[in-house]
Amino acid sequence: MPLYQKIAESIRREILEGRLKPGDRLPSVRDLTGRWNCTPGTVQRAYQELARQGLLVSRAGQGTTVSETPIEARAQSPLRKALLVNHSEAFLLEMITGGYELAEIQQALSIAMDRWRSEGIAEMEEPGVTLRFSGSHDLALTWMTGHLAEIAPGLRLDVNFTGSLGGLMALAEGRADLAGCHLWDVETDCYNLPFVRQLLPGKRVALVRLAQRRLGLLIPPGNPRGIGGLEDLARNELRFANRQAGSGTRVWLDARLGQLGISNGQIQGYQQEHLTHSSVARAVAEGQTDVGLGLEAAGRAMALDFIPLTEESYDLVMPEALLLNEAVEQWMGWLRSEVGRKAISALPGYDSRQSGEVLWV
Repeated sequence: MPLYQKIAESIRREILEGRLKPGDRLPSVRDLTGRWNCTPGTVQRAYQELARQGLLVSRAGQGTTVSETPIEARAQSPLRKALLVNHSEAFLLEMITGGYELAEIQQALSIAMDRWRSEGIAEMEEPGVTLRFSGSHDLALTWMTGHLAEIAPGLRLDVNFTGSLGGLMALAEGRADLAGCHLWDVETDCYNLPFVRQLLPGKRVALVRLAQRRLGLLIPPGNPRGIGGLEDLARNELRFANRQAGSGTRVWLDARLGQLGISNGQIQGYQQEHLTHSSVARAVAEGQTDVGLGLEAAGRAMALDFIPLTEESYDLVMPEALLLNEAVEQWMGWLRSEVGRKAISALPGYDSRQSGEVLWV
């Protein structure tokens, strides 16, 4: 990044964080020249860039001051998106120069965004319809969240990855508008329907199929530990990365371990919980653990090997009234379309042939 952009970014951060307030006078060009060990022209260019974005005002005899225009108003300026694009292009150039492929960069950004969402970091609200999503982590949902402006303009998701059970409970208690789940019921050998009936009794709700997903063991390339299946998790020398209690993945694992006669105490790292599949994959890729249970797509994004164990159904659960919302209808229509199904099936281990199909409860 050029030095003038670094100077501009430093000032911009001070304004957004409130350390520089509207009307405050900025240091002189001479002062910043000495602070940054650069030429006056470099500082002037930084000031000009910030003035173009509406953040600074320069007046003869008064110096340069922070704009009196409220931050909220500046946030709606077309320059806001232009600024984001400029920063994104600078980041892409840096990564591509470092030898990374575009697909690798996109996967890394998705993983980073998952972490922010799993930690409940708030995003700035914009005009339009914002729906509160609570439920299980899913990579297709993460991708759609970032592309809703094209899929269903005006619709946004406030995503909180709480696990499948947590999502259904949030929906039942009115803390969420829709939930995402993939809960396997061992008695009926089916997904989601028994849990929805139990947690949302008497309510007219729709289960919209997002996708079928392959779940399995994520292991380092070449499988150096010689892992073959769930039975190996009981080996003393293996470290395991688990999902959190209440997640659909954890529910499935506990049921299968019970069928295999393996107790939790036999598994080293069973209590090592992760909120997303991406976090599990990262733990394996970084050598923090030897094996994890997660989605094939998350593992492939980290260049891991994958041992398939089952195919699960991931559904979006929502009240009837929400499904009739115009923006949501547009989203669901895209999900059923050839374009939508092609986008979802591009993720490793995802089957989109049932995407968009609705089951009423």
